[in-house]
Amino acid sequence: MPLQMMRTCFHLRSTTGLTLLAWPLRSTSPIASTKLHKPLARKMSSSPSIPPPTGSEKTHFPQDASLPGEHFEVRQTHPTGDYTPDSSKSLPLSPARQALLDDIIALYEMKPTVARVKRYTPDCVYNDQFVYANDRYKMAGQWFALPKLFRSAESRGYQVVTNDRDLIQFRHEEAWTFRVIPKTAVINALVSLSLDPATIDSDFIRVKYHKDQANDKDYSNEGLGATFKKWQADNVAKYMDSPEVKAFEADRDAGKEPRRTYGRGDKEGDAPVKSL
Repeated sequence: MPLQMMRTCFHLRSTTGLTLLAWPLRSTSPIASTKLHKPLARKMSSSPSIPPPTGSEKTHFPQDASLPGEHFEVRQTHPTGDYTPDSSKSLPLSPARQALLDDIIALYEMKPTVARVKRYTPDCVYNDQFVYANDRYKMAGQWFALPKLFRSAESRGYQVVTNDRDLIQFRHEEAWTFRVIPKTAVINALVSLSLDPATIDSDFIRVKYHKDQANDKDYSNEGLGATFKKWQADNVAKYMDSPEVKAFEADRDAGKEPRRTYGRGDKEGDAPVKSL
C-alpha cells in the first residue's frame, strides 16, 4: 500500500471516527472525461469459447449450499495485474445473472439498499485488500459506510471474463472521489462472485464469496494485514446507526469457519496463474 495512500486512509480515519478502509486504491489519476461504456446486450457468437449466457457447465465449488462462504473462495494469480476492462469483449449474461451484476455495480456506486445487500447469503465472505467480512451483517456495514468516506463513486466500465455455472468474474474500473480531500482515485480490479448453489437457477442469484483483487497476487489471508482486515470489518458495523444495517443483525450468528490461510499469494500459495 503506497505511503501516500496510507496517510490518506489514516487521515480519513482520524477525521471520521470510523475504522473503515475502503476498496484498494492504486492510482490517483484524475477521472478522465470520457467514460467507458458498459457492455450492451449482444448476440451469442458461434465460437465454442464463449459460454452461454446462463453460464458454462464448469463448476469450481461444492454443491452443498449449507456450507459457509469460506468453502467458496476462488484463487488466482494474474501475469501482469492489469485488469483494465474492454467492454466490447464482455461475455453475455442471462437476465438473472445480469440483474445480479447490476446490483453489485450499484453497491460499488454507493447505492446500497436492503434488497441489494440481500444478494449475499447470511454466511457470505467479502475479501479485498482492506476488508475481510465473514457474514452479511458485516458486509452491510461496509456498503452503507462508504458514503462516510467518499463523496462519489462511479463505475466506468466492466468486462465479464468468466461465466461458469457457479462463478462470475469481471474486470471493473471504478472512480472514487474522497469526501474529506478533493482527490479522485481510479482503480481497476478483478471481481469474483462465487454463486450460491441454492439460487444459481433462480431469478434472484445470491453470492457466497465476493473477492476484489486489484493486484497480480492473491491474498495469503494471514499475517498482520489479514488480522487488521478482519478487525476493521468486525467493528465498522458497530458504529453504523442505520436501520438498514440493523436489518441484518441476525446474520451475525450465520455459520462461519476460520479463514483459509495459504502462506503466500502466488502459485505456491494455491493461486494458479490465470490470464482472465
